[in-house]
Amino acid sequence: QLQASGGGLVQAGDSLRLSCAASGRTFSRYRMEMGWFRQAPGKEREFVAVTNWSDGNTYYAGSVKGRFTISRDSAKNTVYLQMNSLKPEDTGVYYCAAKWYSMRWSTESGMYAYWGQGTLVTVSS
Repeated sequence: QLQASGGGLVQAGDSLRLSCAASGRTFSRYRMEMGWFRQAPGKEREFVAVTNWSDGNTYYAGSVKGRFTISRDSAKNTVYLQMNSLKPEDTGVYYCAAKWYSMRWSTESGMYAYWGQGTLVTVSS
């Protein structure tokens, strides 16, 4: 089970940190990847970032690279998404998700088997 939290209403330029706590399964003991996706009103869900539980390697969508940082705390079984310099276009429901390790990063939501419930991020201009 994945539980996302940390969303809220902020102004453009502000920062926010999202958390995704994994329970019922110790993801750090498996070869899994943890990702963040977001869905804006009226739009399809899009990839944001992903990290490998084992080695901490990361991959980002071009729209957030340099502003967002994904990290994991194996001891807490938690993945974070630090979001800086937020823009109104970052507004949406953010979901954390998990998938089994693969040789190439996957940005397709259909490749992720486990999903959290989502947390709303609203960035005002």
